[in-house]
Amino acid sequence: MLREFKRPQKLMGNAFEITVVSDDEKAANQHIDDAIQEIRRIEKLLTTFNEESQTCLINQNAGIQPVKVDREVFDLIDRSIRISSITDGYFDISYGGIDKSFWNFDREMKHLPDPALVKEHLKLVNYKNILLDRENQTVFLKEKGMRIGFGGIGKGYAAEMAKRLLQEKGVSSGIVNASGDLTTWGNQANGKPWTIGIADPDNAKLPFSYMNITDMAVATSGNYEKFVIIDGKKYSHTINPKTGMPVSGIKSVTIFCPNAEIADAMATPVGIMGTDAALHLINQINHLECIIIDDQDNIYSSQNINLK
Repeated sequence: MLREFKRPQKLMGNAFEITVVSDDEKAANQHIDDAIQEIRRIEKLLTTFNEESQTCLINQNAGIQPVKVDREVFDLIDRSIRISSITDGYFDISYGGIDKSFWNFDREMKHLPDPALVKEHLKLVNYKNILLDRENQTVFLKEKGMRIGFGGIGKGYAAEMAKRLLQEKGVSSGIVNASGDLTTWGNQANGKPWTIGIADPDNAKLPFSYMNITDMAVATSGNYEKFVIIDGKKYSHTINPKTGMPVSGIKSVTIFCPNAEIADAMATPVGIMGTDAALHLINQINHLECIIIDDQDNIYSSQNINLK
């Protein structure tokens, strides 16, 4: 009899949960172990918390010399740059220069950082200064002090790779949930498609709508989890890479698309670029849909979404 086997696991600093549908408990647990190993392997490559990771080596050599990296890291950076150009730079993995030094949403922030200082650091944020040499498989950050980080795409990439691994091992259905960014395939144990509740921004426990999401990835970026209030105004933990300042005005963005990496990467820029521009962009891209909720609780959705 088919059953769903789930396991929560802290990975990449996030709460992951892996679900596989199987009639064999031992095999299911082995598959989940394999998926966890795969995500750990990716974390080692992408983390900025370990001096020896390839990402750190790239950052340490900014303005100095190109760094040879694994094909996988090279390709992920290449895809990140392509997403930057599609989103007009609202997605930018070189935001690492401004992120940590000015904004710390884990402690009580009382003041906005000095705009002049932020502006100075912003000079280092420019995906066009990430130079790739395909022949030598090297990455070079042109300016000294530049930093890249995969916070906007890494979880989705890991979820996608774990899913691919499970499919290769013959797991016909499951979910890899990377702290709310999830990718699904196949059907539930009862044969019905996987469905998701779209959370009501003012009451995260009450979904206002349900959607079938089989063979689909979903990523949500919202300010209702991490934010600070300064002088009565709410600032989300999402930083606009063009201004170095946090975004306000949008409560949550949910992206639907077949690939978890793209869903993860698109959730952030859609929340930054403003509703009209975002919907215009999403409506031009095949197999990409979104729902946006603004601070006034207005709900916007791309053209192919029918909310029940």
